[in-house]
Amino acid sequence: MCILFKLVLLYLWVHWVNKGSDFVTGGSGNVTSGTVFVNGTASIGKTDDNFICATLDWWPPNKCDYGTCSWERASLLNLDLSNPILLNAIKAFSSLKIRMGGTLQDKVIYETKDDKSPCASFVKNSSEMFGFSKGCLPMSRWDQLNVFFKKAGAMVVFGLNALSGKTIRSDGSATGAWNSSNAESLIRYTVNKGYSIHGWELGNELCGTGVGAKVAPDQYASDVKSLENIVQNIYRGFEVKPLVIAPGGFIDTNWFAQLIQRTPKSLQVVTQHIYNLGPGNDNQLINNILDPSYLDGGAQPFRDLEAILKNSATPAVAWVGEAGGAYNSGQNLVTNSFVNAFWYLDQLGMASSYDTKTYCRQTLIGGNYGLLNTATFVPNPDYYGSLLWHRLMGSNVLSTSFSGTTGVRAYAHCSKQSQGITLLLINFNANISVNVRVATEGEQAPRIKLGNTSREEYHVTAKDENLHSQKVVLNGKILALNSSGGIPPMEPVNRSMTDPIIVAPFSYVFSHISSIILPACIN
Repeated sequence: MCILFKLVLLYLWVHWVNKGSDFVTGGSGNVTSGTVFVNGTASIGKTDDNFICATLDWWPPNKCDYGTCSWERASLLNLDLSNPILLNAIKAFSSLKIRMGGTLQDKVIYETKDDKSPCASFVKNSSEMFGFSKGCLPMSRWDQLNVFFKKAGAMVVFGLNALSGKTIRSDGSATGAWNSSNAESLIRYTVNKGYSIHGWELGNELCGTGVGAKVAPDQYASDVKSLENIVQNIYRGFEVKPLVIAPGGFIDTNWFAQLIQRTPKSLQVVTQHIYNLGPGNDNQLINNILDPSYLDGGAQPFRDLEAILKNSATPAVAWVGEAGGAYNSGQNLVTNSFVNAFWYLDQLGMASSYDTKTYCRQTLIGGNYGLLNTATFVPNPDYYGSLLWHRLMGSNVLSTSFSGTTGVRAYAHCSKQSQGITLLLINFNANISVNVRVATEGEQAPRIKLGNTSREEYHVTAKDENLHSQKVVLNGKILALNSSGGIPPMEPVNRSMTDPIIVAPFSYVFSHISSIILPACIN
């Protein structure tokens, strides 16, 4: 009788595996097991509710890298704001942060009543810094952008020209005080028009050794104080004022520490940029994306900035102001395809673990690393990954570890706008499915919500198991826009709490477990 009972159990288990994993496994492969441990005593970090952010850049259509021109009409100067997909893509987040800026921002003049020069477009010129002449932002376009962002419900961060008034020496050093008059005119115009700005950011990649040009930390601190004074003056009487943000560049610990030390009351957000995958033409790019040990190195900038802020007297917080992974516009069919999720989602989990409040993806649209296709506006795979994160992962970050295969990443947050926790599991293994059990640890035992015997799962894979695919599959269904350009619903499947979470090869899973109530998640 005992043997018969065991055979029945074995049959039922095999039947369940075959039935329950149809949409998450593909082809033949091995199966292993592992356990994710979540410590719920206290959170290890806290993100903004609107942690997900995306950028819009200035690059004109003739910006080219490695012989390819991938920007088309994706500049904030010429982007088609009437495209319904663009509007729907932003609205789906219910307050997506959008950072407008990039390399050319420090060459932009604002067409205000105080500026009498003609409002000229960027012109390609190899003898100029960054390969382009100065360009101009017409106020008519500024009006269009702000009307659009209000309609879309976006939270706008705008990068100001920090090189105005400075002299650039032969070694790239930009000296002299910031001439803030043109920026002040733009800010005053913006307030007079009633446009809402979440933050004003000063400069782009001028910190440390700089990119194209560099500003010493003491001078940068003085310029930041000037911006803060302008914001305080123009927004006097406003209950909520825009954030003052800087420096928007690659972390240099000594330089950043000096800036932060000199701006304890002026700077609210410290932004750094992340391009840890190297150049977009690197033929090892996909291998680096799929190598967890390589991606481990991406933690150092987060660790460094967190330490600087903790050891200073500043109330300022850390953001990633721009992150495209691979610089010089990324690589087609890599940074805009399914495989890039292994870098991007790992970055989101890693950054939040080091108390990063906001993470801005380069780009919303433009180049070969956009969340949206530059030509068609159709969402690329990472768009859906970022939207799932935004909807499921709450602001409280939980200490998480994984025991089992080395090819799995695990992150956990308190769930967003609901009870329980949400896990993100990423399987870097090409041929191994991983059955994951969940365990909690910590000084206080979790409270288990009785009567709730299931959890919600979102299994995400590449179409046809092709890592270069620009189509994504959620729980066995291809995600596609509806006939009106609307974002498709993203529905979970329910699984029994007694069953493991099955993470297919080269896939990721979000799992919302409402029955586990941890002390860190109780407000």
